[in-house]
Amino acid sequence: MKKYLSFFRLRFIMGLQYRAAAWAGIATQFVWGGMTIVMFRTFYEAEPEQFPMTLEATVSYIWLQQSFLALFAAWMLESEIFQSIKDGNIAYEMCRPMKIYPMLFVRSMAMRISRAVLRCVPVLLFASLLPKPYGLIAPNNLGSLALFLVAMILGVFVTIAFGNLIYAITFYTISPEGLRLLVTSAMDFFNGAIIPLPFFPDKMRIVMELLPFAAMQNVPFRVYSGDLQGKWALRAISLQGLWLILLVVLGQTVMARAEKKLTVQGG
Repeated sequence: MKKYLSFFRLRFIMGLQYRAAAWAGIATQFVWGGMTIVMFRTFYEAEPEQFPMTLEATVSYIWLQQSFLALFAAWMLESEIFQSIKDGNIAYEMCRPMKIYPMLFVRSMAMRISRAVLRCVPVLLFASLLPKPYGLIAPNNLGSLALFLVAMILGVFVTIAFGNLIYAITFYTISPEGLRLLVTSAMDFFNGAIIPLPFFPDKMRIVMELLPFAAMQNVPFRVYSGDLQGKWALRAISLQGLWLILLVVLGQTVMARAEKKLTVQGG
């Protein structure tokens, strides 16, 4: 465990060095979040009772999404890992005194958390100071806040576990580009990054909420905004835990077999 903690610390410190990119990202997230909220406000002014979430809940969802973008964004899958698998340099990583699956898990976690730390505080602070209905609302109670924190941790772990599964599948491909494009598109659509899942038609939403993508950012943001409460919040968090176990087991199995079938392309 100590070696993985040391590896996490090393990658975390490396991630904190990209401060100029972080400030550029913060500015972009302010603008993008504001534009999205104004767009939704325009829609809500027509027939607010027709929407599945209140405007305040939707606004909070958007600000949380912008604040923690680095934790859940599909495009945060690392190009360096894909390339190392393609050209065979991943073999050097396999020579480390660590198992490849937990090493990649820790590496992804350090990268996502380090970039989120630099961006989330300014965005959250700014959003909290905005007047209603444009600002971030507080959770209904301490219980909702506790459920939100649990859902956030599970959501990040599910995102990383899914990413590790994609890395493992990449061992079986000649080029990772097609797989990466397909995965990033699916993640953005099904995890609520483009449109919150409650806005989809009921039959479609029910199916989408059972997929692993819904166990990523969808659950914690809806718990915080009050859209998921009580037994429905507990049910969603339980499903997060189930998907985490399934993805980790499947990822480790595929990775273990892939290690024996590594093919070097262009190396």
